[in-house]
Amino acid sequence: MAKKELFIKRVYEIVNELKIPLIDERVYYKVALSESKADAIVQFRFEEDESVIRGFLGLAEYFHTVVIKKKEKFYIPNGSTLFKLESS
Repeated sequence: MAKKELFIKRVYEIVNELKIPLIDERVYYKVALSESKADAIVQFRFEEDESVIRGFLGLAEYFHTVVIKKKEKFYIPNGSTLFKLESS
């Protein structure tokens, strides 16, 4: 498997383990995330260390919100802050 496929698979595994709601292409018809309207964008970059994924998903758990998958990136919207996780 390619590195990005392993990354996405691992995110799904941890989401299921933590029971965090995830919205992906199988569920939504259309999603529009506007990075330009966010006051702050916090970017997480996965580079082999699983703690980055767990830290990112911990924010969704802390804020009691959902994780949105769009293409090969994951987002957590929270007010005017947008958290983004991607693989390097």
